[in-house]
Amino acid sequence: MTTYFSYPDQALQDELRRIANAITAKGKGILAADESVSTMGKRLADIGVENTDENRRKYRQLLFTTDKSISEYISGVILFHETLYQKADDGTPFINLIKERGIIAGIKVDKGVVPLMGSEGESTTQGLDDLSQRCAQYKKDGCDFAKWRCVLKIGKNTPSYQGMLENANVLARYASICQMNGLVPIVEPEVLPDGEHDLDRAQKVTETVLAFVYKALNDHHVFLEGTLLKPNMVTAGQSCPKKYTPEEVAKATVVTLSRTMPAAVPGVTFLSGGQSEEEASVHLDAINKCVEAKKPWALTFSYGRALQASVLRAWGGKDESVKGGQDELLKRAKANSEAAQGIYQWGTCKGYAADTGLFIKDHAY
Repeated sequence: MTTYFSYPDQALQDELRRIANAITAKGKGILAADESVSTMGKRLADIGVENTDENRRKYRQLLFTTDKSISEYISGVILFHETLYQKADDGTPFINLIKERGIIAGIKVDKGVVPLMGSEGESTTQGLDDLSQRCAQYKKDGCDFAKWRCVLKIGKNTPSYQGMLENANVLARYASICQMNGLVPIVEPEVLPDGEHDLDRAQKVTETVLAFVYKALNDHHVFLEGTLLKPNMVTAGQSCPKKYTPEEVAKATVVTLSRTMPAAVPGVTFLSGGQSEEEASVHLDAINKCVEAKKPWALTFSYGRALQASVLRAWGGKDESVKGGQDELLKRAKANSEAAQGIYQWGTCKGYAADTGLFIKDHAY
């Protein structure tokens, strides 16, 4: 019968719950440093630095040798496969530097977005075939959580039932495999900001997508207390002529979550979705200040570009500018820590790229 099934054993439940709760501890969030080789190449090209193994290593070294006070704001870091096995100049593995700072290491495990046949330009995400073996190895090598990204795009006829069902089931299967191997799965169904749609349309689509995702997680008997959600904030399309206030974005986002996300899930680690550094901080702060609906989960951040844009510009590939880049990381991490507690003073964090738009059309990595 369908109502006879098993959750993980008690020891594994306790381990998964402990990790998920530690990641979403008060005032802490995630540094998403899981850019692929090609995506990192785009980031380096923006500052005139060649995309070589050594330059990528040196940049990640900058991040992971930042002052240990970074752990007051950052609870976890998501790594790319290459980065997990790289070392600092003195031979110290990056994973050790991360753990010395009391930060939990995670790993991006999906293998990228691919076209979904029979759809109107929709996609799914690949990488399930050998996922269990890879998760077991990553756990052995020091990782405690994982991330898998699916993307859905708002259009006249999209996302379709096919697209939402397929991506929800892929996310659920991924989550189940992660938990089996002792990794907390971060479930990321990103509704892209591309398009002219208004806030109401974005909210309805995000509600529907999340409803599909949690139905699939339930169908696969995923232990919700040992998962985290990494959704988009509910924002209008980048080409929408109407501009909405942070308070309007916050209300749409919080109401969406309250209608779709079980209270059993420990927390939400929002993606920044092409927002500028300051926009991402301001919106997160407004979400935590919002009183339009109950919020039984931690509401924090898992930012890549919105934590690193100023870092990259301050560093510029120069050894003598490493400290400047690290100072930018500390500054923006502190701002987002305050935003995750609803105490950020808008406009007080000035960075090299604070107001620079970070939107990339049809973003893939």
